[in-house]
Amino acid sequence: MKKMIELTNDRYRLGYHVSAPVGWINDPNGFCYYKGYYHIFYQYHPYSADWGPMHWGHARSKDLVHWESLPIAIAPDTKADEDGCFSGSAIVKDDVLYLIYTGHHYYGDGDPDHFWQTQDLAYSTDGINFTKYENNPIIALPPTDNTHHFRDPKVWQKDDFYYMILGSQGQDGHGRVITYRSKDLKDWQYLGAITKAKALATEGYMWECPDFFELAGKDVLLLSPQGIEADGQKYLNLFQTGYFVGKYDYQKNIFSHGSFTELDHGHDFYATQTMLAPDGRRLVFGWMDMWESDFPEKADGWAGALTLPRELILKDDKLYMRPIKELSQLRTAKLASWDKNLTQKTLLCEGEKQAELELTLDSADFSLTLNDPKTSAQIKLSFDQKAQTFILENGDKRYATIAPKSKLKLQLFIDTSSLEIFINDGEAVFTERFYFEKTPEVWLDTRAKCDMQLYRLGKAITFDKH
Repeated sequence: MKKMIELTNDRYRLGYHVSAPVGWINDPNGFCYYKGYYHIFYQYHPYSADWGPMHWGHARSKDLVHWESLPIAIAPDTKADEDGCFSGSAIVKDDVLYLIYTGHHYYGDGDPDHFWQTQDLAYSTDGINFTKYENNPIIALPPTDNTHHFRDPKVWQKDDFYYMILGSQGQDGHGRVITYRSKDLKDWQYLGAITKAKALATEGYMWECPDFFELAGKDVLLLSPQGIEADGQKYLNLFQTGYFVGKYDYQKNIFSHGSFTELDHGHDFYATQTMLAPDGRRLVFGWMDMWESDFPEKADGWAGALTLPRELILKDDKLYMRPIKELSQLRTAKLASWDKNLTQKTLLCEGEKQAELELTLDSADFSLTLNDPKTSAQIKLSFDQKAQTFILENGDKRYATIAPKSKLKLQLFIDTSSLEIFINDGEAVFTERFYFEKTPEVWLDTRAKCDMQLYRLGKAITFDKH
């Protein structure tokens, strides 16, 4: 039996974000509610802090805030998934929790791009122990109009049928999303592509991690395209995550939609997974990192984390993404509260590894800086009132332009080595990782009226010992 890697240092360890006990994680998977718990799974390699043969890590929570890490849900230990249990989703049917995921297979010639992919099924009656379907794979081959890129199933129910979308690449080399339909989650009928990239430069060569849902009377396709070229202040990450809004015709299998829009403007956001909560909210997790980034925490025996859970709101065909209301449970102390006109650079926070900062500002030029008091490292958020644009500097720059308002509302979540910034109730969001030697100081430089609330946040993840 392989031995899991060991944690050697907790200097960058997050206090209230979902991460693994040790090892590498990436995409969130299988976000669902089952038997009184919210469940989130994630792509996981427990034997090193590098990407490797993918397992499904697992955590659960009763309140979306306090998470219990559970034993590995599925591992690449059958012929159907011998080289990796890649991303997928979860659905509850007849009080059974089903995981639908991509089985990854290499041809064995040493070429990492020489592979094939299948779609597989596992199930559980307790939400902890999973059994793989004896007749896997449930979909053995990609359709003939597809390349070998054929992964990340998202499954939902509509009337009497279950539907599955897959991220894929057409034979023309363009990214697309394809659809299947089933009565029982086991036998699937191919319906075809619901939409595809119009051009490689603007919409990409491969569409990963698709998610499809109805919100405010519209249909939303949320996905992570690869290969979109940078365009001014947009599409500056290696890969993007964003959405199309439109209407899906279930009879014709056609999704008519508008243009692609980025969801998060930070450096570290990819591969989203959503669920419909029991109270009707559409909730989302993302991977709080980006491919080919530096991961200094690898030296300590771990790498990667998930974002905070967020709620998606659709207004005028734009997705707003805001922190869920339950996160107020993280607050253990109110450290400061004031409302005044600022005339000079002001220290807002220092010495707090886990903190939440709420600011309401007059709409004016300002800068907000997280500064490492030991080194010159910093993250800087500034606002250009004339352009109505936020600029985030963390190594290089990222941008978000908002609608003009007389007031600016900012909500910041700081957690040891992560920063999530929500602007105007989720109109714009920046997600960032950082690696300071000392707990950051937070400085605000503006000449405007400001209301400030500062909270200390507690730890909220319990790691499994298996």
